[in-house]
Amino acid sequence: MVRRERGRWLDAFGFGPIETPSRVVRSWPGAELRAYGETGQVSQPSSAAALLIVPAPIKQAYIWDLAPEVSVVRRALEAGLRVYLIRWKELKRDAAEQDDGLAAYADSLIAQSLEAIGADGGRRATVPVVLVGHSLGGTLAAIFTALHPETVRALVILEAPVCFAGSAAGAFAPLAQWAPPADAIVAALGGQVPGSFLNLVCTSAAPDEFQWERWQDVALSSSDPLALWLHLRVERWTHDEFALPGRLFAEVVEYLYREDRFSRGTLNIDGRLAAPAHISVPVLAVFNPRSRIVPAVSIVPFIGALAMHTDAQALRYEGDTGVALQHVGVLVGRNAHLRLWPVILDWIRQHCQRTAER
Repeated sequence: MVRRERGRWLDAFGFGPIETPSRVVRSWPGAELRAYGETGQVSQPSSAAALLIVPAPIKQAYIWDLAPEVSVVRRALEAGLRVYLIRWKELKRDAAEQDDGLAAYADSLIAQSLEAIGADGGRRATVPVVLVGHSLGGTLAAIFTALHPETVRALVILEAPVCFAGSAAGAFAPLAQWAPPADAIVAALGGQVPGSFLNLVCTSAAPDEFQWERWQDVALSSSDPLALWLHLRVERWTHDEFALPGRLFAEVVEYLYREDRFSRGTLNIDGRLAAPAHISVPVLAVFNPRSRIVPAVSIVPFIGALAMHTDAQALRYEGDTGVALQHVGVLVGRNAHLRLWPVILDWIRQHCQRTAER
């Protein structure tokens, strides 16, 4: 409650998000699919390639569309793409029907979103789309691509861990090793995992990235009004956290961080194996070599293995000033929008064109 009150104060001072107009295409108890551009200044024909953004289901998704100057949504619309986003919703308290795990978040909800995108484009069938995900959202998108490569044109993962063994777990490795079983944590928390608890875990695991670097960013931004303006908008976003379903939290902790099932090719989702070897579409990954939350070793070996049988590349992101948390700098950093996103969007356009030609 205290953090949300701080967020409301920042809203009152004008640091809330300035989002691109959008509409709801389909809605579920725990999520909704939004389409961008049709009601705004930028619109795309139904024949344009579709891009589906999969945010991390921990905080509000508007970090992808924070303000016009640093909006991935707007950059993608300007590149000629039809842009969709899965917006995860706040869970109802004590709602047992919303206790979903990886089968929902990494499979069925994304699959239903693709069906809705097909219908929204005037088609009745699922159409291949470009999946883009950041952090845990990128992990979910990678798992979905391994399950359904025929429905994905290309995959872009941004500071998203896909390997978790040993040092690949980064700052969370000690917690994964010594913490109680995830089911016990969920039970102690009452069935859901509050955003405040997740924030505490992250801060405890990596105080340098979640605390000290934020203060350092304030100091570096103090002489740059635009950087300080951006920093305060990101700070406002950090207060917009919500709870994770207990099952999703437990499966991420146990199946991914502790057992590394996805990287090992043993992750079973409703009777199907989600293995990196099943990914046959082009993949682009972005990593920050200085990150301890998502270290390079959690991404780069994965890309190297994929490159043996498909087009897979990795790009370095060196960080920005004014982003508060370097982990989200790839989405909102001015350098990221100036130098990195033109490369990412050009890569997407090239692969969509090749797919259309085939």
